[in-house]
Amino acid sequence: MAATPAPPAAPPKPTWDPRRPEPPFPWLRPTIRIRLTLLYGGMFLIAGIMLLSIIYLLAAQALNTGNEPLFKIVGGSAIKVTSTTCPAVDGGNNVPLDEFNNAISHCIDQQRQAALDNLLSRSLLALLGLAIIAFAFGYAMAGRVLSPLGRITRTARAVAGSDLSRRIELDGPDDELKELADTFDDMLERLQRAFTAQQRFVGNASHELRTPLAINRTLLEVHLSDPGAPTELQQLGKTLLATNERSEQLVEGLLLLARSDNQIVERKPVDLAEVASQAVDQVHAEAEAKGVEIRGERAAAVVQGNGVLLERIALNLVQNAVRYNVPEGGWVEVTTQVQHGQAVLVVSNTGPVVPAYEIDNLFEPFRRLRTERTGSDKGVGLGLSIVRSVARAHGGHIVAEPREGGGLVMRVTLPI
Repeated sequence: MAATPAPPAAPPKPTWDPRRPEPPFPWLRPTIRIRLTLLYGGMFLIAGIMLLSIIYLLAAQALNTGNEPLFKIVGGSAIKVTSTTCPAVDGGNNVPLDEFNNAISHCIDQQRQAALDNLLSRSLLALLGLAIIAFAFGYAMAGRVLSPLGRITRTARAVAGSDLSRRIELDGPDDELKELADTFDDMLERLQRAFTAQQRFVGNASHELRTPLAINRTLLEVHLSDPGAPTELQQLGKTLLATNERSEQLVEGLLLLARSDNQIVERKPVDLAEVASQAVDQVHAEAEAKGVEIRGERAAAVVQGNGVLLERIALNLVQNAVRYNVPEGGWVEVTTQVQHGQAVLVVSNTGPVVPAYEIDNLFEPFRRLRTERTGSDKGVGLGLSIVRSVARAHGGHIVAEPREGGGLVMRVTLPI
C-alpha cells in the first residue's frame, strides 16, 4: 500500500511586522542617518584634531626658534627692572648680572609655554564648538539626503497593510534613490493589477461555484421531500445533501478567506461585546447538545471595522471551542475588554491537550490537530485561517496558547 504523502510544509513566516510598535527611544537605533552623522562628524573631528596639532607644532617651533636669549645685560649702572609676571627680575639692580640674565631667560620660557597652553585651550574649545556644529549639520544633511528613503519606508508600511493604491511618486534629480522609488512604484502597479484580477476572479468564482451547488441542494431537497421515495434513496439523498452542504461551506470559506486578505476600506464602529454575544447565541444550541457551558463577561470594546467579518472571527472561535471540547463537563469562556488602548477578544475552552509545536499549524488552511484534512464533521479546516486573515485585514493579530490541563486560549487583539 502506498505511503500517505506528508502534508506540505507551512510557508515561512515573515520576520518583519509592519505593525510592530516603535521602540521607546527611536533615536537610539543605529539608523543610516545616525551612522552618516557619526561618519561626517567623526571625519571632521579627526581633520580638526590633525589641523590643531599641526598649528600647535608650528607655533611651538616658531616660539622656540633659537635657544639663545633674545638679549643680555652686560653692564651698566642704576638699572632698575620691575615686572608683575616675573618676580625674579623685580629689583634687578641688587642681583648679579648672570643671575639676572638667567631669571629673564627663564621668565621668557614661561611666557612662551603659557602662550602655547593658551593657544591649545582656546583651539580645543573652538574645535569642540565646531564639532557640535558639524554633527548638527551632518545630521540635517543626512536627513535631507535620506528623506526619499523615509517616503519609501512609509509607503512600504502602508502597502504591507494591503493598501496597494499608495505610490511614492518621488520628485527630484534622477539619481539612484529616484530610480529605486520608480521601480517600487512599478512593482506596486503590477501588484495592484494582479490583486484586482484576483478580486474579479473571486467574484466570478463566487457565482460559478455557488449556482451549481445551490441547484444540487434544491434538487436533493425536492427528492427528499417525496414521501414515496425508497428508504435507500432517502439515505443516499441525505448523504449527498450533507456532502453538498460541506462543499458550500468550503466554497464560502475560501471566498471569505480570499476577500479578507485585503485591507478593510469601509470601516464602521463595531462593539466586540455585541459581536461576541451574537456568536454565542448562534452556537448556544450546539453547545447545549454537547453539554458545553458557555460563560464569560463581555465588556464594551468598540473598534473600527467590518461587522460581518468581525462576527465571523467570534463565530469561528466559539464554534471551534465548542466542537473541539471534552465529552463531559466542558466549558467555553468568551470575554471582551480593552487593554492598553486595544480591544481584546479572548476565547478559552477545555479540550484535548494541544502540543505547543502544533499551534502554528492550526492557522494554516485545511490543517487540523494531528494533520486531519478530510472526513471530519467539525468543519472544513478554514476557521482559524479565516480568523487570522480577518484580524490582519483589521490591523490586528491573533495569538493561540495551549491551556494548562487541555484546550486552547485564543486572544484576538484589534486596534481601537
